[in-house]
Parts: sequence; C-alpha cells; structure tokens
Amino acid sequence: MMAGINRIQIILLGVVAGLVLNACRKEDPLVDKLNPPPADTPFQATPYILQLPLGWSAPPIPANNPLTVEGVALGRKLFYDPILSANNTQSCGSCHNQQFGFTDNGKQFSVGIDNIAGNRQSMPIFNLAWVERFAPVIGSKPYRFFWDGGAADLESQVVGPITNPIEMHDSLPHVLAKLQAHPQYPELFQKAFGTSEIKTIHLMKAIAQFERTILSSQSKFDNFLIHVTPTGTKFFDFSVFTPEEKNGHDVFMDETRGDCFHCHPVSTPFTTDFLFHNNGHTSNDPGLRRITGNPDDQGKFRAATLRNLLLTAPYMHDGRFQTLEEVVEFYNSGANRSYPADPFITKHPTGLNLSNQDKSDLVAFLKTMTDSAFLLKTDYGKP
Repeated sequence: MMAGINRIQIILLGVVAGLVLNACRKEDPLVDKLNPPPADTPFQATPYILQLPLGWSAPPIPANNPLTVEGVALGRKLFYDPILSANNTQSCGSCHNQQFGFTDNGKQFSVGIDNIAGNRQSMPIFNLAWVERFAPVIGSKPYRFFWDGGAADLESQVVGPITNPIEMHDSLPHVLAKLQAHPQYPELFQKAFGTSEIKTIHLMKAIAQFERTILSSQSKFDNFLIHVTPTGTKFFDFSVFTPEEKNGHDVFMDETRGDCFHCHPVSTPFTTDFLFHNNGHTSNDPGLRRITGNPDDQGKFRAATLRNLLLTAPYMHDGRFQTLEEVVEFYNSGANRSYPADPFITKHPTGLNLSNQDKSDLVAFLKTMTDSAFLLKTDYGKP
C-alpha cells in the first residue's frame, strides 16, 4: 500500500515539477525584458581641461581627438622617447628643447640620427592649438604647419620628422612594432584610446594632444595686452613698458618706420598673422611653392611668432641671424625689395632708414615678449 502511495506521489510530484518548469519557461522572456543584461559601457578617457590665459579664446579641438588626461600624458611620454627614431637615439624633444622655446638648443640646423643636417631652423612649438583656427586655406587645402605649410593639422605633422630620412629616419611599421613590444606602451594606449593595438592614428593623436597643451602666456608683453590691477583690468597698458620699450612698440606699429605689425600683429598674443610671406631673403629654398606648385609662392614661409625670441636664436627659416640686432638691421637695410618679396617689403624701396635709437628700442620691445615662467612649467618637460 505504501509503495503504491509513493508511486502516486512521485507521479504527482513529476507532473507538478513539469508544470512549474513549463511556467518558468513561459516567463523567461518577460524576466529578460524586465532585467536586461548590462550594456557594454563605451570607452571614455578622462577629459583634460585646458587652462586658458586671461582673454584668450578657446582653440579649436578636433571632435575626433579631444584632449584627455591619458592622451596628453601618453603624448608627452612619446614626445620625449627616442624610441620613435630608427636607432633609438633621438626624440621629438631632442630638437625641441623647452629651455630654448622648444627649438634646437641654439643650433642653426638640426642634425638627424645619421649626422645629416637639415636646411631649416627648428620651429618653436608653443601655442600651436590656435594655428588651425587662423592659418589659411589656399584653394581647398589648408596649409598650416612647418615653415612651408606642409601639414594641414597637428596630427599629420607628427609623422613628418619620424619618417624624414635626414631626421629620425624611421618607418611607421617599425615604430609601431617597437611600441607594441614595449612593456608599457600597450597599456598606456589602452588607457588613452581604449585599445592596446597601437596604430599610426593613435600615435599621431597622442602627440598632437600634448602639443596642444603647450602654452606661453606670461610675459611683460602679455601684461601690456591685459593688465589686471587692484583698480581694474587695463587693455594695452603702456605703463608696463620702459620709455625705450614704449618707443620700440611705436616703431613696430609705425608704417613709416618699422612697419612690422602687418605680418606680426600685436593686438593678439600670437604675434603672427599665420600667413606666408617672402620677407626679402635671398635663399633658394622654395618655401610654400614646394607644397602648392605656384610660382608666386616662391620663398614664402609662415610668419613666425615673436614670442620668446631671446630663447629661440638663431633666426629666420634658415637660422641665418644670430642676434635680434641682426634681424632688425636686415629689415632696415638688408632685405631684397623686389619681386618675389612681399608687398610689405617692396613698399620701402630704400629700406626703413631707422635711427640707431629706434633700432635699439625696437629690440627692447621684442624682448618684452620673453616668457621666463614658460621655462619652469614641469608639465611640458620630460616625464
């Protein structure tokens, strides 16, 4: 009798269990809808807040390469790492030394890893974040970086020195392979870009991010532009200048004397019009013409910033002048004043005819653009 009851109980239990399981199966889709599995969280690095100097407009930051804490840190490490050169002896920082305004240690020409010298002066690389806003688009193409405008944006200018046979003389596949095999870089790229697979675009973006953060904004000239005092903010405050510096400014701005302001406007902190000019030099370097193929662009180079001139000697695209006095005298009496020189040069057919006092004061004014605090910013130095 007990055995029969047990069998019936077992059968009933089996039926009940089947009903329960079947009911659960019917409810499963409902349960999934109410409690969906967590979606994959998209990768996002930490936003980097660029601290803008007083009165400066925000620079254009590419939507596909926003500044991030991880990206800037990675770019800074790459900038100072000689792993980017073929024989691991030179970094970007080798030819762009912070103590020399990010130029090449007072050299006329940089020398690459094969002991071959270039033919142009190493350019300073501060305040570059604004170039893409103000530099020209000629036809349908932007010409912005390098002396001759050979790169359209900060990202694309990164690879030029790495692959140039007279500079770092490496290949991108070789560089990427070295970075991929490095004990630290795959993890750093993962943190910056969400992938440990290192590609050229990631290398370009990282270094460009770091370069966009390098700012120079703390000189006497900056106090002239915007001077915060206990009684309020003054714009174009000449009281910060000595009488010699004030006269130098006036010479700079006077079309009948220095006439410098057309190419180097001092109404903004950048001291360049970001355009390309033939300043009356006599070299065979084609300049912008190499890029555009236009004969009218022969010998045109981007007007360089005047900031930190005390740090960036020698001067001009080919480093031909060692002192600011030589530069001033060139414009005063030494420039070629016929085509293809710029109209701002040819308009003074007999030179500027500056007095010795005006020349000396003009140099004094140019020196006010020196930013000594810039040299001490550890965020720009080797990590």
